[in-house]
Amino acid sequence: MNHVLPPSARTVSAVTASVLAACCLTACSEGRDAAPVALRVNQVGYVSGEAKFAYVMGDRDTLADAEFEVLDERGGTAGHGALGPSLGGWNGTYTAVRTIDLSSLRRTGTYRLRLVGADGDPEVRFRVAPARRLLDPLRADTVRFFGTQRDGEDVLADATGRVPSHLTDERARVYEPARTGSAAEPTEAGGPVDVSGGWFDAGDFLKFTHTASYVVAQMLSTVRDTPSVPGLREEARHGLRWLDRMWDGRTGTLYAQVGLGSGGEEVRGDHDVWRLPEEDDRLTVRPGDPDYLIKYRPVFRANRPGEPISPNLAGRVSAAFALAAQTEAGDHPARAREWLDKAAAVYARADTRPEEGALVTTTPADFYQEHSWRDDLEWAAVELSRGAHALGDARGPRWSDEAAAWARAALREERGGVLGPADVSALAHADVLTSAEPDAGLATALEAELRRQVETGRRRAAGDPFRSGVVPRDFDAVPHTFGLLATAELYARVTGDHRYDDFAARQRAWVFGANAWGTSFMVGAGDLYPHCLQHQVANLAMSRTGRGDILRGAVVNGPNDADLLTDPDTVDGARPCSYAPDGGPWSAFDGRGAGYVDDVRAWQTVEPADDFTSTALYALSLTAARS
Repeated sequence: MNHVLPPSARTVSAVTASVLAACCLTACSEGRDAAPVALRVNQVGYVSGEAKFAYVMGDRDTLADAEFEVLDERGGTAGHGALGPSLGGWNGTYTAVRTIDLSSLRRTGTYRLRLVGADGDPEVRFRVAPARRLLDPLRADTVRFFGTQRDGEDVLADATGRVPSHLTDERARVYEPARTGSAAEPTEAGGPVDVSGGWFDAGDFLKFTHTASYVVAQMLSTVRDTPSVPGLREEARHGLRWLDRMWDGRTGTLYAQVGLGSGGEEVRGDHDVWRLPEEDDRLTVRPGDPDYLIKYRPVFRANRPGEPISPNLAGRVSAAFALAAQTEAGDHPARAREWLDKAAAVYARADTRPEEGALVTTTPADFYQEHSWRDDLEWAAVELSRGAHALGDARGPRWSDEAAAWARAALREERGGVLGPADVSALAHADVLTSAEPDAGLATALEAELRRQVETGRRRAAGDPFRSGVVPRDFDAVPHTFGLLATAELYARVTGDHRYDDFAARQRAWVFGANAWGTSFMVGAGDLYPHCLQHQVANLAMSRTGRGDILRGAVVNGPNDADLLTDPDTVDGARPCSYAPDGGPWSAFDGRGAGYVDDVRAWQTVEPADDFTSTALYALSLTAARS
C-alpha cells in the first residue's frame, strides 16, 4: 500500500524535550583526514537464541584491516573476530558495508561492540535477552499509541492533556462526493448518523473504515493467537464500537469515511488546517462557510442503502466482527453471537462481481489504493467459520467451504503482495491452513504462496547492504518490513519450516536501528527514534506538556525516495521541529536513492499511521509467541 497523498494531506508530531545522544547505539567516528565509520545495531536488542547481525559502514580502505571486539558488562572479552566481506557500497562516502556476526552471544546481558583498527575505534552498546523481555514493552507501547489516537468522548487525556473532540460526529450528515472525483464540494444526501469515537487514521483527524477494520481484526488476531498485551482487548473493543456505528444493519449501509480530506477555494478540509481536534468543536459556522465541514464533518458511504458493498470492505469488516465473536465466545457468548450475526450480514452483502477499478477505500481513493478483494472475502469466511465453531453454530461448515473456495480464487486471480491494508492474503491463507481443513492440494498451494511472499523479500535482501527485504526508497518501507516479518512468522507457524528465521531477525534489526541512518522507526524503541513526527496532536500538545514521547509505540513510514525530501513543505500553524543526530544532516546517510529526515514537515518519512502500528504489533506478537 502506498500512501500517495499531496504534501498538504499528511500531518505531524513533536520533538523530545531532551535531545538524545546519537552515539549511544549508533556510534560514529570521524578523523580529520579519514572517512567516517559508523556502527549499526538493533537498538532494541537481539533475541538470545537467534542469529544476530550488526553492520559497520565506512570507506572500503579504512575498513580493510579492521576487526571487532565484544566486551561484557565486566569488561571481559566476550567475542572478537574479523569483519564479514563487504555487502556493497551505500553512497559516495560509505563505500563499504560489512557484517559483524554476533550470533555466538547467547547469554543475557548488555554488551559493548567496538571496532579495532579503524580510526577512532567507535563502539556501541546492545542487549541480548529473551524475546518477551525485549518485545513486550514495545507491544504495550503500540497499544498506548492507539489510546492517543482516540476521538469522541472517550479520549485518554493523561499523555496529551486532550479533551473530548468531534462531538458533532454523533449527529453527522451523509454526503455524496463531488462528481469531479474531488471531495472538495460534496452534496448532502442524508443523515443524521452517529459515527462518533474511533481512532484518527494517522497524524490527521480523518477516520476510515478501510484501515480501522484492518487494525481491529489484526488486534483481535493478536488477542486470540499470542501472549497477552495489557490493554489490547479493551483498545480493540474501542475500535469495534466505532465499526459497529459505521454499519447500519437496518438499511444495509456501510459507511466508509468520516471527514473531508483536502478542500478547495470555498471549502476547507481536514488537511487544510493545523490544530488540536477539540478546536473543531469550538468553531462558530453556518452552512456555506469555508470551515463548515471541519466542524460538521461529512460521512461518505461505501454503498447506497441495500445495495451490494465493495467486497474488500465487506470482507475485512466481516472478519473483524467474526474475530470479535471468537474472542468473546468464552466469557460473553450472547455478545459473541451478536457479533457473528453482524459479521454474517455484512459478508452476505459483498459484491462478488465488482467492476474493474471500482473497489471502495476512501474518498478520494488516493489515500489508500487497493486492487485485490478475494483475499478479504477469504479472510471473512474463515473467521466466520472459526466463530461458528466457537459458538456451536451450524453455519460453520458452509463458511469453511467458502473460505477454501475464496482461497482458490485468490490464488488463481490475485498475486499476493506484502501484508498491509492493500493485501491481507497472508492473514487469510494462514487461518485457512490452520482451521478450514483444506484438502492436500489447496494446503500445498497456500503454503507455497506464503513462502513466495517471504521469498520475494529475502531475494531483495540479498542485494541490499543492510539486508533489508524492502526497497527503502519506496513508500511504506517500515510497515512493509513488519508485514514481511509477520508473514515469515506465519509461514513458520503453519508449516513448521523455520528457514526464514534468520531473515526475520535481520528485518527486526533493520527497523530498530541496523540501517544506514542508525535510527529506530518506532517511537520510544531504542536510544534514537523519531522525534518530530508529522502529527498534529503530538506537535501541539508538546508545547503544553513538555513531553516529546507522547506517541510512544507509533510506527512511521521511515526512509523514502530522497527526491521527495529536497523541498520541505510548509505547515502553517505547526510548532517548528527538526532533529538530526549530533546536529548533522541525515542526508549524510542517504544512499541508493533513499533518504530520511526527522522533521515535522516530512509526512513522507515521519507521519505515523494506525495500520503501520497494528502490523508492527502483530509481527512482534507472533515473534513473542514463537519464543
